[in-house]
Amino acid sequence: MSALNEIITLEVERAVAGGRMLARHGGRVVFVAGAIPGEQVRARVTKASRQSLWADTVEVITPSPDRRDPICDPACGGLAFAHINYSRQLALKGQILSDAFRRLARVELQPPPVAGSPEAHYRMRSRLHVAGGRTGFFLEGTHKLCDAGPTLQLAPESLDAAADVLSALGSSAANCEAVTISENVAGTERVLLLEPRAGARLDGALEGLAAQFAGGNRRVTGVATLLQGRLKGIWGNEMVCDTGARLLGAGAGFDGIEWRRRPTSFFQGNRFLLGHLVSRVLALTSGDLIADLYAGVGLFTAPLASRGSDVLAAEGDPSSLDDLAANTEAWDTKVRIAKGAVEDVLKRPPMPPPDAVIVDPPRTGMSAEALDRLAAWGTPSLVYVSCDPATLARDASRLAHHGFRLLSIEGLDLFPNTPHVEAIAAFVRP
Repeated sequence: MSALNEIITLEVERAVAGGRMLARHGGRVVFVAGAIPGEQVRARVTKASRQSLWADTVEVITPSPDRRDPICDPACGGLAFAHINYSRQLALKGQILSDAFRRLARVELQPPPVAGSPEAHYRMRSRLHVAGGRTGFFLEGTHKLCDAGPTLQLAPESLDAAADVLSALGSSAANCEAVTISENVAGTERVLLLEPRAGARLDGALEGLAAQFAGGNRRVTGVATLLQGRLKGIWGNEMVCDTGARLLGAGAGFDGIEWRRRPTSFFQGNRFLLGHLVSRVLALTSGDLIADLYAGVGLFTAPLASRGSDVLAAEGDPSSLDDLAANTEAWDTKVRIAKGAVEDVLKRPPMPPPDAVIVDPPRTGMSAEALDRLAAWGTPSLVYVSCDPATLARDASRLAHHGFRLLSIEGLDLFPNTPHVEAIAAFVRP
C-alpha cells in the first residue's frame, strides 16, 4: 500500500472532472495533478484511501506533445490545465463531459465540441481577497494570497482599479475582506464592491474615498459596500450595463435590450463567450410560453420576451430579482416574475404547460424534488445550462426516468486554463 509522500510511476489514462487525470497503481485509482493523458510521470502521493490515491506530478518521464510551461503557479487562480496546450484543453473538457455522462447517466456519447475563448483578460467578474493592502486569489487549499495578475484572467485595468480603491482607503483597507470586480463586456464600466471584515464597517471610510474620486477615475465607474448585508452605493454608478446589440449583434432584433446589474447579482463571467451562450440557448428554445428558472437578471428572459414569447421567470435572490424586474420592464405584459426558490415555484404548474423550460442552476445542480416537480409540469422541451459536468450528468439520469431524452450537448470554455467547463444540454420527451 502506497504511503504518503511516496513517489510512484504512473501511466496517465484520461481526464476526469475536478482538474486531475486518472491513472492506476497497485489496483487503486490515482487522481494525479499536473499530468496529461498519454504521459508517463512520477508523482508524489498526497492523500490515500482504500480504493484511491491522490498525487502531484514531480517528474515527467514521457512528455505529451501538448505540454507547455504554465503561465504562473497553477495553484493560483485554479489553473490546473495551464500546462496543456489550449486546443488539447478543449478536447479534454469535451472528454470530461462524455466521461461524466458515461459514469453517472449511463449514456454513451462522443465528446461534444467545446467553444474556446481567448485565454487572457476574459473575466468580467471576480472576487479578490484582501491582505496586507493588496488583492489577489488564495493559493489552492490555503489562505495565502497570490498575485492575480500573472494568471491573465483579469484585464490590467481591473487590477489597477482595485489597487486604486485600496490605496484611497488608506489604513481602512485593513477592514476590507474582499473586493468584487464587476464589469461590462467592453470594460468601459467597472464597479467595485468592497466587503467589510466581520464586525467592521467601511461606509464611513468610503465617504473619504468618494471625496478623493470626486474628480473621476477612468478605471472605476462605481464603488459600493455592504452594510448589514445590503448594497450601499458610495461613489459613481453602482451598476454596469450590457446591451442586446453588443452581445447578440446590431440589427439582430435585440437592440432594445439592456442588462443592468449590481455587483451583488449573478451574471456569467466570460466576456468573449457570453453572446455565444445566449445565442445558443435562444436557438434551442422556442414556443409561445417559456419558463426561465434560475433567471438571474434576465440574461435569457429579456431576449425571449423581446422576440415574442410569454416568459415565466423564476428567481430567488433579492438583488437579481430587482435587476430582473428592471431589465424586463419594457416587456411587462410578456414577463411574469415568480419570486422564491425554484422548488416552491415548481409547486404551482402554469396552465397550459410551458412549451419549453430553461434551467441554469448553481454548481450543485437541481434538487431531486425540483426535477420531479419539473417533470410533472408536462413540458416537452428542456434546455439545461450547467457549470458542473457531474451534477449535469446526475440530473440527466433522473430526467431520463421521467422520459426525457438527451437531444444535444455542447460545451463552452468560460474559464480557460481551469478544469471548469460550461455545458448546454437540450432534452426532449414525447
